[in-house]
Amino acid sequence: MEVLIAEDEMTSRMLLRVTLEKLGHTVTETADGKEALAVLTKKHYPLLISDWLMPSMCAPELCRLVRGLCGLKYTYIIVTTLLEGRHRCLEALEAGADDFLNKPLDIDHLVARVRVAERVMGLRTRLSDLEGLLSICMYCKRIRGEENAWMQVESYIESRSDLQFSHGMCPECYAREKSKIKPTKL
Repeated sequence: MEVLIAEDEMTSRMLLRVTLEKLGHTVTETADGKEALAVLTKKHYPLLISDWLMPSMCAPELCRLVRGLCGLKYTYIIVTTLLEGRHRCLEALEAGADDFLNKPLDIDHLVARVRVAERVMGLRTRLSDLEGLLSICMYCKRIRGEENAWMQVESYIESRSDLQFSHGMCPECYAREKSKIKPTKL
């Protein structure tokens, strides 16, 4: 899995990178939230691990902005912090974080949380794949849309896009239909 790290403290960033790479992940590092957001607008990362306190943008603000990006695939966000208090965890989760870890990081705990992120993102991918399936009648080729209503494939696609259909006949169907026509004698 590709992981984006937003951490201004070099030692913490290196510890995260080494741990994640040992788990087989590909890691991209950024030094603050602003840089992380810029990277996320160019490429999707399934997992973002962000420190709370960073120059230019804190983790809760980064979480809100990531969640507000339209069209972006879902990114699982883990926030880490030295700051104490239950309210910090709640604030991060309210801002859009999926998980929260206190520093100094316990490596076993980090590994467990990353495994949770892998499972959640795997399920999201599976769900997305299933949502992409279309039910088509094998006989009449109509498609099931909202509220289990069956409609012509052309109508279904036209109602969800700017596509319009013009009808023709492929060479195979033309040959088959032509062979069905019996010549008449005059």
